[in-house]
Amino acid sequence: MTRFPLLPVTTVGSWPRPPELLRAQSLKRRGQLAPEAFDELADGAVRRCLDAQHEAEVDVVTDGEQRRDNFYSFVAEKLDGVRLMTLLDLLDYVEDREGFERLLRTLDVPASSLSTPVCVGRISRRSPLAGGELSFLKAHTAKPVKITLPGPYLLTRAMWVRELTRGPYASKEELSEDVVRLLRLEVEELVAGGADVVQLDEPVLTEIVFAPNATRTFMCASLAARGDPSEELELAVSLINRVLSGVTGAVRALHICRGNWSPDESRLLSGDYAPLAPYLERLEVDQLVLEYATERAGDLHTFGDKALGLGVVNPRTPDIETPEAIAASVRRALKLYPPDRLWLNPDCGFGTFSRSPVAAPEVAKAKLRAMAAAARAVRAEIGG
Repeated sequence: MTRFPLLPVTTVGSWPRPPELLRAQSLKRRGQLAPEAFDELADGAVRRCLDAQHEAEVDVVTDGEQRRDNFYSFVAEKLDGVRLMTLLDLLDYVEDREGFERLLRTLDVPASSLSTPVCVGRISRRSPLAGGELSFLKAHTAKPVKITLPGPYLLTRAMWVRELTRGPYASKEELSEDVVRLLRLEVEELVAGGADVVQLDEPVLTEIVFAPNATRTFMCASLAARGDPSEELELAVSLINRVLSGVTGAVRALHICRGNWSPDESRLLSGDYAPLAPYLERLEVDQLVLEYATERAGDLHTFGDKALGLGVVNPRTPDIETPEAIAASVRRALKLYPPDRLWLNPDCGFGTFSRSPVAAPEVAKAKLRAMAAAARAVRAEIGG
């Protein structure tokens, strides 16, 4: 496995897309731009994203999810049996239309701008989800690379729309079997292809415990979860472990956040990690990538012997955190974590949803530079 410096600096995954790539996304989706033409534009966007990370001295790089509409909707292009639908499209199919309309009114982004993959047939892999991204990334950097994938619980919830899905699958649990199978294959191929970190994104775990009476979320607007949060969390633990159990050769990471579609912190979930801790400790992951730069995340916790990807900058604010403030956060974390089990990252991506990025590229780059400077300072203090 790759050796990393102490306190490796990385990103959660996404990066703001340039305007020409956003236009190309729309044209490709409408069938007005050939995939080859889109890939040529995306290649350039990935190279620029890499340049920004190289210049900021990031230790473990990503491709910025430049080829994706958002962190999980992109699977609709890769899987048979899946249709990409906007939240507005789903209005005619959700079970609780009134509640769903109420949710849409709370969003401060247009419902037509957020897309979700919906299962409409038996799912099968048309092409690898991220194998092409990995190959391009490794061809353009000598640094260790991270590849992100939507987690199995998130994908199952997102894709299960009872009225559209109950034909091919009798239940979401039946759907989850195929989701696990596909993701397990993907992870194994990514590790074999040289990925240094494979990260599953499961942000909806926070909604289960912080908003237990909410039956719809901005990410998974189609599914009403069970009334008992523990049942949903047990399902999530089972699915994640079945995807990652026994995988070696790369860092297995899991990212959790509280929402990343709005700069208005009051619209996002709040809550300490304590209710999740017993479940997170049972996950067969090496690292938890968590928010801690926002007060909404509460106090620092340890989770067994897992490493922590410590959120040290808030991607949703234009204010640039100083290296000194970031270093202070790292020193506090070092009271609970040994330096070889602590990584530095933003709280979440800088452009989770391609049409609703939470940061401009120059802001994102400045935050990365501050993170790298803080890491160098603390490494010097601890002899790393």
